[in-house]
Amino acid sequence: MNQIEKILENDENGMSTYEYIVNNVDTCSEDLPVLIENLKKVDRTGQFLSSTARFLNAVDSEGFASYLSPLLEGAIEKDRERRYIGSLLQAIWGDDYMERAAELRLSDDNFRRIYKRIYPASGTEMHHNI
Repeated sequence: MNQIEKILENDENGMSTYEYIVNNVDTCSEDLPVLIENLKKVDRTGQFLSSTARFLNAVDSEGFASYLSPLLEGAIEKDRERRYIGSLLQAIWGDDYMERAAELRLSDDNFRRIYKRIYPASGTEMHHNI
């Protein structure tokens, strides 16, 4: 059994998968689809999905761009209490995400979904300002 199979088999909440990605970010690109699927399966709160998205975006936002969407989608689905997805707004879309929120809501479904969950009251107000 290889190292990834051991991690996948023994990871109960996503922490081991997240740690593996962080510690092997330079060499695990081809394994990321399997690792992300494991995170989506075992991370019940969205904590490690969110952390992995923030980490990969910080390391190389362009290089890991194709992996961000599945991570964000999983985090949105799992983080029902909005404990982790709020940090994604600034981490993924930048410090000025509020100034660009109207534009981002139209162009990025994951941004729109997170923004709507974090700022539910401003969802309709913002639409009128577009």
